[in-house]
Amino acid sequence: MMRFPLTLSFKIVALAPQIRVVDADGQTVCYVRQKLLKLREAVEVFTDETRGHRLCEIKADRVIDFSATYRFIDNEEREFGSVRRRGLRSLWRANYETQDDLARPSLELHEENGWVKVMDGIFGELPILGMFSGYLFHPSYLISRTGGGEPLYRVRKEPAFWEGRFSVEKLSASADAGDDLRAVMSALMMLLLERRRG
Repeated sequence: MMRFPLTLSFKIVALAPQIRVVDADGQTVCYVRQKLLKLREAVEVFTDETRGHRLCEIKADRVIDFSATYRFIDNEEREFGSVRRRGLRSLWRANYETQDDLARPSLELHEENGWVKVMDGIFGELPILGMFSGYLFHPSYLISRTGGGEPLYRVRKEPAFWEGRFSVEKLSASADAGDDLRAVMSALMMLLLERRRG
C-alpha cells in the first residue's frame, strides 16, 4: 500500500531518463528507467535503484507515435491497465486517459492550467535564467474519474534545483489500491512524455 504524498525525482544528468519515487515515510516505492534506443518506447519499473527486482514494464503499442497507448505489464506478462494521450487536445494542455485491466476508461489526467506549462517551458530555455525556472513555475495536473468525476489525485511540480521534482497527493479516500497503482504509472508516463514536449 502506498503512503501519500509521493515524491517523484528526475535525474537531470543521466543518459537514460530515470525517476525515483519515494513515499511520505521516505521509503522508496519504485525506481523507473526508460530504455534507450528502442523504436517502441519501453520503461522498466523496479523496486529500487539497484534494479534487482522488476515490478512491471510500460510498453508502447506501436512505433513512435503521437497517439500511442502505453500498456502496464506485470512480470507475468499480464496487462493491468494503460494510458494514452487524448489526440490533438494534448498539443495545448496535457490530456491523458487511463484504462483499467479490462480496457475500460477509468481515469482522466489533465493539466490544470496550460499557461503555467507554456511559461515554464519558455523560461526554462533562457540562458542562465532558465536554471531557475523550477522555482518560478509549477505546472499541476489532476487525475479524476472518467467523465468529469471528482479529482482523486494532484500531481504538482515542486521547486527544485538541478533536478525535476513532482509530488503526487491523494485527494479522495474513494480511490482504491488499483486506482493508486494506475494513477502513479500514468503520472510517470505522462511526466516522461511531457518532459520531452518541453
